[in-house]
Amino acid sequence: MPKLTAPPLLLLLPLLLFHLLYIAPTTNAASAAAHRRFKEAPKFYNSRDCPSLTSADICSPGAVHVAMTLDAAYLRGSMAAILSALQHSSCPENLCFHFAVAASAAAADLDYLRRAVTATFPYLCFGVYTFDDAAVAGLISTSIRSALDRPLNYARNYLAELLPPCVRKVVYLDSDLILVDDVAKLAATPLDGDAVLAAPEYCNANFTSYFTPTFWANPSLSLTFEGRRACYFNTGVMVIDREKWREGDYTTKIVEWMELQKRMRIYELGSLPPFLLVFAGRIAPVDHRWNQHGLGGDNFRGLCRDLHPGPVSLLHWSGKGKPWVRLDANRPCPLDALWAPYDLLESRFAIES
Repeated sequence: MPKLTAPPLLLLLPLLLFHLLYIAPTTNAASAAAHRRFKEAPKFYNSRDCPSLTSADICSPGAVHVAMTLDAAYLRGSMAAILSALQHSSCPENLCFHFAVAASAAAADLDYLRRAVTATFPYLCFGVYTFDDAAVAGLISTSIRSALDRPLNYARNYLAELLPPCVRKVVYLDSDLILVDDVAKLAATPLDGDAVLAAPEYCNANFTSYFTPTFWANPSLSLTFEGRRACYFNTGVMVIDREKWREGDYTTKIVEWMELQKRMRIYELGSLPPFLLVFAGRIAPVDHRWNQHGLGGDNFRGLCRDLHPGPVSLLHWSGKGKPWVRLDANRPCPLDALWAPYDLLESRFAIES
């Protein structure tokens, strides 16, 4: 019988590297998520003037629909955003949330996300929809910040297919924001004529900077915006008519630009430029108060920023700096104090008690 010997260290190195790069991070993320608890939010009630829903069904007429993504990394931000929407709504019982989750997530993580939302908001009207993030992963080009390359960022491209057909109009919100006004006002934005979506526009921004010199040097590509008053808009806050989206097959149009980006680099900034290519200059206007964005600073350093002049209905920490990260590190920006009251994370002391 041959004598058994321990495998040489060099043969074990590939297995060790695989564990460190792929298995260990997944296990650690699931473990961290399992120990992250949130306080139960109070129940908010409709005012007397609210239309009553015909049933508890998510397709009830009169419901105001809000779509968000949901994952362990940004769950703390999502919880704060949901709480802010409910707290500032005149008809909170009429809000229905639609959460897109990554199909590639472990079953335990998906179960944790669903249970966390249910435990924190026991009376919330919501649905969870599995997004095929693996299918979109092959279309993503690396951008200036790795967080922008997460496949779940692209779920907003597929809302027309993910949500129930009965939901025609939906407000899409990022997870790094809070509302200080009634989201129903935003949902009521008219989408007249051919307008498929509405968002605040920022025509003073340097629109050309969102695309590469290769794009502008190509005669056929540079004519993309001809006849359109194309302005920058932030895709973290949008009102979308899903019926018009499906009729215009806009998911396919966005994917075609992403496929071109894989062949020749025409932009640098994640999931935003394909939206600009398809919709810029063709959207319904929304007052700037509904997206005071950029509070997370730029995409490189995440430095503190002030509010833009004017009234505020929604504060958005787009950019590298997230308020919960800065607060935990004891390096908050002044405006992070506005986010803190909506933080539902259970303190370590409370958990241990």
